[in-house]
Formats: sequence, C-alpha cells, structure tokens
Amino acid sequence: MTDLRATLSATPSATPSATPGASPGATGPAAEPSRAQGVTITGLAKAFGAQPVLRGVDIEIPRGSVTAVLGSSGSGKTTLLRMLAGFERPDAGTITIGGTPVNGPGRHVAPQDRHVGYVPQEGCLFPHLDVAGNVGFGLPRARRKDRVPEMLELTGLSELADRYPHQLSGGQQQRVALARALAPDPALLLLDEPFSSLDAFLRTSVRLEVLRVLRKAGTTTVIVTHDQDEALSSADQVAVLRHGQVAHAAPPLELYTHPADAALARFVGDANLLPGTVRGGRAETALGALPLADGAPVFAEGEPVLVLLRPEQLVLLSADAAGSVPGTVTQRDFHGHDTVLTVDTPASGALTVRCAGAADLAPGTPVAIRATGPVTGWAQPA
Repeated sequence: MTDLRATLSATPSATPSATPGASPGATGPAAEPSRAQGVTITGLAKAFGAQPVLRGVDIEIPRGSVTAVLGSSGSGKTTLLRMLAGFERPDAGTITIGGTPVNGPGRHVAPQDRHVGYVPQEGCLFPHLDVAGNVGFGLPRARRKDRVPEMLELTGLSELADRYPHQLSGGQQQRVALARALAPDPALLLLDEPFSSLDAFLRTSVRLEVLRVLRKAGTTTVIVTHDQDEALSSADQVAVLRHGQVAHAAPPLELYTHPADAALARFVGDANLLPGTVRGGRAETALGALPLADGAPVFAEGEPVLVLLRPEQLVLLSADAAGSVPGTVTQRDFHGHDTVLTVDTPASGALTVRCAGAADLAPGTPVAIRATGPVTGWAQPA
C-alpha cells in the first residue's frame, strides 16, 4: 500500500521529522517543510543510459505560486516532475522544498516523506471507493472526519461525496484527484498534464475551477504541460524547458512580450520576425520605424537586429490605405473569437495577422498592413 500511496499522493499520512544532526547522506524522512518558503532547484541533471534528459536545471518557485513547466515532447518536463516527487533520483544537483533539502549529494528523501502531493494525468481514482473515500485515502483516520468535508467543500464536491468514479464526469474526477492531493496539506503540489484528457470546452472550465481551488488553498504548485495557451493563462510563472535546461522562466506577459530569443518567441506563440536596424531608439524595418519596448535589450546605434511582431501588432487595412505596406491574403483560418490570416507582402514575405471576430477575406484579396509598436528584438550578426 505504501508504494501505491507514494504514486498517487507523495504526501505521507503521518509527518515524521528528520533526526536532528542527521547525516547529509540520510535517506529517511525530511523535516516538516516550512510553508514560508517555496522550491529551489539547482544544477539538476539526469540521463537515462547514454541519453541526457536534464542538463543542469535551475529555477526558483515562489511560495504559493503556480508555475507551469512548458516544453515540447522529450524536453524533460515529466522527468523534472518525477524528480520533484521523488520517483526518480537526479544524477547531480539539489532540490529544496520549503527550506528542506530533499535531494543533494548522497541524499534522497523518499516520495512518501517529501510532503508533496501528486496528481497524475489520468487522476487514478480508486474505482471501489466513493468520492469521500478517495479524498480521505492518504489521511490518518483521525483527520478524515474534519478534513474530507473541508476538501469536498473547497472543490465543490460536497453533494457528490457518496458517488463512485464511474458516476462522475471527467471534470469532476479531476477535482476529486485534486482534493485527494490537497487533503494532507502538502508543501508542494505537482500536476502532470492535468487537463489533456478533457475535451476543449471542459478543459477550459475545469482549468479555471482548479486554479480557483489552488489560489484559495495557497498551495505552491507546479503544472507540467505542452500547451502554450494553458501555461500562459494559468500560471504566475512559466518555465520553458529546452534541450534539458530552462531557456526562460518569467511571468507569462514577460515571456510572451520579451522572450529570451527568437526560437523561444516562436515556441510561445505566433511570431513575425523582421530584420531591422537601430536608429534613434527605434528599429527601422520594412514595415516602418518601430519604437523599442521598455525592457528590450539595449542596442548600439546602427546595430542590426531581429524584431518580434506578434500577429495582433499588425493592423489590417484596405489596400489603398496611406502609410501602409501592401499585401495579398493567401490563407484564412477562422477560430470563432478571431481570424488568423497569412498575408504575403513584397516587403517582408509572409506575415501572420490576427483579427478579432470574423474577417471575411478570401485568399487572393488585396489588403494593406500597418505595424504597431513597441517591439522587442535581438542583436544579429552584421
């Protein structure tokens, strides 16, 4: 039962304390983490055989925050989550949770002694237990009477306490898994692709509900996802894993507007990248002279740069509009709330333009584009 409990909720049913003065190489229970601190990961590395997966991950996760770990398939995000839970041992580096070291040279605290809650992708509810039984599974019997009703109320499941998993919707099952992981009051909560199995509408509504619960509980949370929209809309901080390292960790708005490099700009959203030259604090491009954003890198006068223009920074105009760049619509993708157009321009090639609502412009329609700043960019070789 211990192994199963470690997999479903890495928070122990009892909270043993480390022996004062214990050896740094001890593998026994960690001391009760201080909720006054978050999580610190330093130099974390892991390889499977000859294949390195993580190559020195460094990140600070503030107390009470929601951090999304975003990355493509094979970037190492699930391996990072499993090492935070204690299911995998790093080859190098340290992990500190709530001020308590759980991994380091010669030290590995077992999953059930880390005070960490873990919600796997499919929830993994016990089919033979009702909702209340699932929520109280990782708790000592004495705590269940008060804690289970509290968690059911927090997650909006009070009226479903006596139902079984097969009688619940996908969103309800996900909230039961969340309530079970939160019940032991973990120092850290880990969610592995928690919304990927839900349909598009349910994914949005369940995500909002889960975030409401997490904010109210104040639990430090790490969410692993490959969905850029999900990461940007859910997290206080987004950490992008690339080639086994954190390429950029920042609040969503900063990551979107000032990504660390051009490849990252493409990864976290649609991006138009234009060459330009810095003149008088502006980037001169084929779409005009655009002011450089506050917080953008400082460039020398006359320095060549690569400028980022998000699709919403391009304004679509009639073909004869003055002071604009002519182009032709080559593709139209309607998404309901907006329309994404591909516009071919003689000046800058194919550009992606996002318009609110339905832009009924068929391929072949002549249009014009005007760019709006401010913009960020990166230095380019001359």
